[in-house]
Amino acid sequence: MLTVGDKFPGFALTAVNGTDPKTAFSPAHNTTYDGKWLVVFAWPKDFTFVCPTEIVGFNELEREFRDRDTQLLGLSIDSEFVHLAWRQSREDLGKVAFPWLSDVKRELTSALGILDKTDGVALRATFVVDPQGIIRFASVNDMSVGRNPQEVLRVLDALQTDELCPCNWQKGEETLQAA
Repeated sequence: MLTVGDKFPGFALTAVNGTDPKTAFSPAHNTTYDGKWLVVFAWPKDFTFVCPTEIVGFNELEREFRDRDTQLLGLSIDSEFVHLAWRQSREDLGKVAFPWLSDVKRELTSALGILDKTDGVALRATFVVDPQGIIRFASVNDMSVGRNPQEVLRVLDALQTDELCPCNWQKGEETLQAA
């Protein structure tokens, strides 16, 4: 799996935004988001149980991520049509404000090294990528355990200070000074 300090792989995928089939699909490339921080979080499959709780949880903080010049990107191995159908099937998912990337050929998930060896689906992985395309945070949860989007936001805040941040540091608190 790629990790902190590695270059986030280039990608050319289809993004799904919203629930209207006439406007939902758009091309998404790594260059689409040049100059921005990225939070890319992958889930195993659409129409599952833990995944929508995470997607909705990230969406509840979407404005806060955007205020930090950060683009949220969801990612799974499902097709863009499955993404659209899932968004259409649930009101809470239909309101999600960030794109979901369709990696049906498993190109990005393979390049990231996050394909489950048994099931061939994306692991529950999260990457924070700086504006230069360098991974600054990487984590993977067990398939049965959802992530904490608030913690991802906290880590992003810490990374954006470019300072030393102690355990449980929160935005606005003092950072550490090297002795």
